[in-house]
Amino acid sequence: MNRLLGISFLVCLLQACGQEVAQPPSAPLSVVEILGGASSEGYERAFLPRPLVFPEDYGAHDSFKNEWWYFTGNLSDAEGRTFGYQFTLFRTAIAPHKPATDSAWSSNQIYLAHAALSDIDGQHFLYDERYSRGALELAGASPEPLRFWLDDWSVSGNADPGHFAVTIRARAGDFNLDLKLKNGKALVLHGDRGLSAKGRTPGNASHYYSFTRLRTEGAVQLGGETFQVQGESWFDHEWSTSALESGQTGWDWFSLQLSDQSELMLFRLRHASDPGQDYSSGTLIGADESVSPLQGDEFSIEVLDQWQSPATGVRYPSRWTLRLPDRGMELTVEPLQPDQELHTSFRYWEGAVAIRGNRNGTPVTGKGYVELTGYQ
Repeated sequence: MNRLLGISFLVCLLQACGQEVAQPPSAPLSVVEILGGASSEGYERAFLPRPLVFPEDYGAHDSFKNEWWYFTGNLSDAEGRTFGYQFTLFRTAIAPHKPATDSAWSSNQIYLAHAALSDIDGQHFLYDERYSRGALELAGASPEPLRFWLDDWSVSGNADPGHFAVTIRARAGDFNLDLKLKNGKALVLHGDRGLSAKGRTPGNASHYYSFTRLRTEGAVQLGGETFQVQGESWFDHEWSTSALESGQTGWDWFSLQLSDQSELMLFRLRHASDPGQDYSSGTLIGADESVSPLQGDEFSIEVLDQWQSPATGVRYPSRWTLRLPDRGMELTVEPLQPDQELHTSFRYWEGAVAIRGNRNGTPVTGKGYVELTGYQ
């Protein structure tokens, strides 16, 4: 799902590309303001599928307004202590073209990064945020050598799509991540050959691919302790110029890794007043690496419970039943801890979840991540 809520806010943080960065806004910004198509003039838009070429398409697509590189995963140590993590680099173009100036600080590209750690056993949720401009090597995304970075937070590694292997390093305020990831399955193109529609209006779409099962090992540092961990991660890369249509207020997004070695990505873009105008889509990836696009009428998402944030008062759905009747699947998805809300320049819920259910009468379990935006 297009989750570029985290970038365009930097338009509000910069008076101009050559000036100093201001403080983040005192109130969270709206995803409707950011991801609507009102300010798309001069930018490239995602109207048609396009051939993806690697390693070039690991890097930044500066002619589109928004982009992100998104890692989430569930990890545990030898004693069974469990963690979830998120590492995200966002990019936005604040103008269609680079300013005509000789200043080395000049750039029309702005970057933001989020790192988060869910300490499931301790029921603690920690996160950090950084932002910078795409100039003077302060931040960027390079396909060769493969590197996504903002200051000393980085993802770097091998750019061969058949052997995707990267290292994530982030020293956050209260925790550190030092993780090595390598693909266990092939790259997946979502939607129509990587063109993922986000509504019924042409151009309200993104180019979107994922590595849905990345073997992961490394170290998590928390509270003066270092935990040697292993588990599985998911990587999304998506770029677009407009996504939300008129009346849409946010989304629910699921990335699920099941015990039968299949994966499931689903999203629902919510309409403010008419659920009949919600827009949903997804992808089912088989254990054999088969890829099946899913239309909105092929699955349902039922909310079973809610959680109210004590920090913001916002109510979020917190347990779901997902049904795919034609695939014989019924899954219950539940947060591994209720409070996984980020109070950054954008307020949203992004958290580790557990899965149980059945597929064609056979029990399945799993873990994954859910993202919830636009809730008030």
